[in-house]
Amino acid sequence: MPAKVYTDNDADLGVFKNKTLAVIGYGSQGHAHALNLKDSGCKVIIGLYPDSKSRQVATQHGFEVVDTAEAVRRADVIMVALPDMKQADVYERDILPNLAKGKTLMFSHGLAIHFGLIKAHKDIDVIMVAPKGPGHLVRRLYVEGKGMPALIAVGQDKSRKAKKTALAWAKGIGSTRAGVLQTTFKEEAETDLFGEQAVLCGGASALVQAGFETLVEAGYQPEMAYFECLHELKLICDLMYESGIAGMRFSISETAKYGDITRGPRVIDGRVKKEMKKILKEIQSGQFTREWVAEYRGGLKNYKKLLKKGEKHLIEKTGSRLRGMMPWMTKKNIKGVQASY
Repeated sequence: MPAKVYTDNDADLGVFKNKTLAVIGYGSQGHAHALNLKDSGCKVIIGLYPDSKSRQVATQHGFEVVDTAEAVRRADVIMVALPDMKQADVYERDILPNLAKGKTLMFSHGLAIHFGLIKAHKDIDVIMVAPKGPGHLVRRLYVEGKGMPALIAVGQDKSRKAKKTALAWAKGIGSTRAGVLQTTFKEEAETDLFGEQAVLCGGASALVQAGFETLVEAGYQPEMAYFECLHELKLICDLMYESGIAGMRFSISETAKYGDITRGPRVIDGRVKKEMKKILKEIQSGQFTREWVAEYRGGLKNYKKLLKKGEKHLIEKTGSRLRGMMPWMTKKNIKGVQASY
């Protein structure tokens, strides 16, 4: 049976009447949620640490900006819009001591709660509202009168009204215009990590690099390898995004289609799926989260080493030069951009 899709008629912004909403952090998701909620008529304040570079930006956007602890004290619903590895420390230092019975703590990703990095205050509601896209797009779609689909979840429901709060927040950011599905913290956290690691980021980038290397090692020009293994990937992804895999196949040549259905399963074969299952088990058991926490607390040495190695790959040098030949393409220098707090 298909999952229920919640829309505008299922949500009530009146839930936030005479209430204060706090967004802790003003990065990609934080700024989008805050601006959309403000434009929806909600009272929103921003919580940041004293020296945050985002204070000026949030103030320019018309928000009252206060220290994190004060924001938590004053707010009825508090969104933790911080990078995963910063959440636990800020929670222990500034959020938990200022929580009180009746408040609601909200996340846009389930990792910290599901894997126990944060132990929720026993007298509050804990919810999640997770738009299925980056913050800048959440904001842009809202301004255009549209919305980004989102997931909601209830982790703790002391008030028996947690779901209504989650739906109200989803409506405030525009997501009920598109449709909202209910999940759990467990399901969202585990599927999100798996998608990132095995398909969207890890799987896709490793596949592109392997294809590029195969052609270059066989004596083909790096430029040809770049076009065939990276540049044209956007065309295929856009077709799948718009029409699904079958729709993509309808739009490509018969030669490409035959190669797809006969050779694709040889590349992504049983061995790959076996490794995917292993990755999923590492996520489900908490092994990945423990490893990531240890890496973060150890100064990110291996993380930085692997990123540097990737940046030096021939595909990056080749791509930089070729993208310079494409005046129609919007160039983005996003290196170093991180979620802001």
